Amino acid sequence: MTVYLVGAGPGDPSLLTVRAAELVASAEFLVHDRLVTPEVLAMAPDGCEVVDVGKSAGWSPIPQAQINALLVEHGRSGRRVVRLKGGDPFVFGRGGEEAVALLEARVPFEIVPGISAAVAAPAAAGIPVTMRQRSLSFTVVTGHEEDAGFDGVDWEALAASGTTLVILMGASRMGVVARRLMAGGLTPTTPVAAVRWATTDRQEVLRTDLVSVGQHHLEPPTTVVVGAVADLDLRWVPTAPA
Repeated sequence: MTVYLVGAGPGDPSLLTVRAAELVASAEFLVHDRLVTPEVLAMAPDGCEVVDVGKSAGWSPIPQAQINALLVEHGRSGRRVVRLKGGDPFVFGRGGEEAVALLEARVPFEIVPGISAAVAAPAAAGIPVTMRQRSLSFTVVTGHEEDAGFDGVDWEALAASGTTLVILMGASRMGVVARRLMAGGLTPTTPVAAVRWATTDRQEVLRTDLVSVGQHHLEPPTTVVVGAVADLDLRWVPTAPA
């Protein structure tokens, strides 16, 4: 049976793709990450076996190799297996590693893209990641320490690039990130926005600047936007009738 590596989107269940919603609703064995919301998990049918393999900063109860083995084992069982990941499975979601494991085990699989928080979180806060006269490109990076992800990013070069920076999994490291970006040439007053629990009813938006962001206690799941677009708030707020 096919294993489906499915992007669950940024949190709001209405932002699931049609294909993702169909697969969740017909799953027999569902493996999900920490950021998949309860509202999305509630779409799974009665009788579906649901396994939480979620990771968070400094806490990984199930090693990735064991998750890979779980997908291979149940992919061979004949059941419909859905591997559900927040955002998109191929954007810092370990989807590539899981696809390799399935490919090597000759277990059929399908990739189902999802809306990444890299674009959904800024949009939910009214921030366009590109906008003429402000930013013509954007770069998505991880602020996570594991696997040298943080040290593998040339923050100083990114500072000099003029691109909008979207930082995933970097809430706890933003003080360090800010110092390195300023060392690379970004001004202390460069706008910064931090969007937590984007697209859900728990969404919070912090607007600050590069020199001050490290003074705030940011908690995951937070997407951080750095650059000239980060001070925009283009959300439409209806006015009450006169």
